[in-house]
This record gives sequence, structure tokens and C-alpha cells, in this order.
Amino acid sequence: MTARPPLPPFTRESAAQKVQAAEDAWNTRDPHRVALAYSQDSVWRNRDTFLTGRAEIVAFLTAKWARERQYALRKDLWAFDGNRIAVRFQYECQDPDGRWWRSYGNELWEFDGHGLMTRREASINDVPIEEGQRRIHGPRPENERGSASPVR
Repeated sequence: MTARPPLPPFTRESAAQKVQAAEDAWNTRDPHRVALAYSQDSVWRNRDTFLTGRAEIVAFLTAKWARERQYALRKDLWAFDGNRIAVRFQYECQDPDGRWWRSYGNELWEFDGHGLMTRREASINDVPIEEGQRRIHGPRPENERGSASPVR
């Protein structure tokens, strides 16, 4: 099994690295690449959808990014303890009808000893926005890494 550093138990620095690595991977919108961060039997709750395993994760993300166009994400470390990390996030995307959305959420993550995520629970709320209200345009620039996203 390939390790995915940083490994638990997490420090503030290693938890922040894990969060940034997840943000970077999700911003590729490559379901196969993203799925490699999860254990083979990883369990997810994403809103009202429940998934188990990488194959279901890949299928879910493929469908997600087909309908959430120009998806761009920011994740912020909220808390950590041992092998768990809590994250706040925001992302923006355009739906197939051309409407823009900002989605706010919280995730709870749990990792195995190899640094693979075994559990992910995400609660997400969507807010319609105008294109001119967008503030997330692609991957986070280097000079913005480590800065928290505004609440609103």
C-alpha cells in the first residue's frame, strides 16, 4: 500500500499540508487523481448521498464535475486531532443553465495510518450568486495559501 503523507497523528503544520493537498487535487477536477487520496473502502456522506469505495467516488466526482462547470475550490483547516481533520470550504461553479453558485460547507475527515482518508462527511449549502460576485477563479495562487476564506 502506498502512503499518502503527511501521516497521522497530525500537527497543525501537517494538517494544513493535508488540507492544501486536498484542495489542489480537487481543483484538478480529475476524479481518478482525487480518488487516490481515499482508501479502497472509504465511506462518504456528501449531502444526502452515501458512497463506499473508490469506484463510487470516481463515478460521483465524474458526474459532479460534469454539472458543476468551472468548479474552483478553497479549503481551510478548522481543527485537527490525532487522525482526524475538520475543514471549512467554499467553491464556486456554473450550472448547465449558466447560473453561478457558491457552495459553503464543512467536512469531517478520518485517516488510516497510511494517510488515506477512510471517512469523509460533508454538509454543504448552495447560494446563488451573480457572475460579478465570483471571487474564486481557479486554483489558489501561491501568495494566498494559508489565508482563510471570508465567511460571506
